[in-house]
Amino acid sequence: MKVSVVVANWNGLKLLKKNFPQLIASANFAKNAIYEVIVVDNGSQDDSLKYLTGLNFLKLKVIKNNKNMGFPVAVNQGVKLAKGDIICSLNNDVAPTKNFLEEALGLFGDESVFAISLHEKGEGPSVGKFEAGYIGFTRGVEKGKVQSSFWASGGSGLFRKKYWDKLGGFDEMFSPGYWEDLDLCYRARKRGYSILWSPDSLVFHKHESSYTLLAKSYISLVKERNQLLMMWKDITSRKLLWLHLIGLVSRLVRHPGYIKVVVALISKLPGVVSDRRLEKHESVVTDEEILGLKS
Repeated sequence: MKVSVVVANWNGLKLLKKNFPQLIASANFAKNAIYEVIVVDNGSQDDSLKYLTGLNFLKLKVIKNNKNMGFPVAVNQGVKLAKGDIICSLNNDVAPTKNFLEEALGLFGDESVFAISLHEKGEGPSVGKFEAGYIGFTRGVEKGKVQSSFWASGGSGLFRKKYWDKLGGFDEMFSPGYWEDLDLCYRARKRGYSILWSPDSLVFHKHESSYTLLAKSYISLVKERNQLLMMWKDITSRKLLWLHLIGLVSRLVRHPGYIKVVVALISKLPGVVSDRRLEKHESVVTDEEILGLKS
């Protein structure tokens, strides 16, 4: 088993200088089984590429985009090039510990496992919830044992490549980013795959990503739009769809400005309809089972 690490970067020179040396140290630790590190640069205008090419790191491969393609597209590009059995998707603001993959790789001995959520210091596994007609999640308790997780983050997660390819990777409708990882993991769980959280797979995530370079109002709109997009694509339960409709109307009444979120999603409806057909056909696990609800 070998690992391909994929890092998406956009004007992240400061973050690369801070975190990449630790990734290199991890890549040189044999038990992590890191075969290659692929950085997909989304048209950076700082000196990110100059820094990377100056590292003389033999496992490094760099994909250069002429413009910012968004996080889902960039990661998909890296995965397409990857030769590893396991994909480790890391944000450029994540610093791994030396042996961060040693425990997690053993968990892939179970063929039902699609993804492993790495242990971001201070946060436990994710727990899904369905409240007021909307899917959300909270963080569970950090414990010294492997636990089930609702999803694995695209910023600090491991994914079995053959299942990633089967699922089509990150849905690029979620560009520039947010909720694409939750969407992928939710679709995987509906097909019967499992997702785990590995306590000894420790990383430090400072949440200083390049998204902070974009306007807060734009990012807020994208987050809310993509939350809706994920639910409209993936929820096939009639009961939950009805509850979502009630929740959506209630939100629009209480917050009329939310109409901007709905309008922002209209252009993606053809893709939503197509994806919903696939979910209905491929799913073997119900939405209620995944969310811990009674049918």
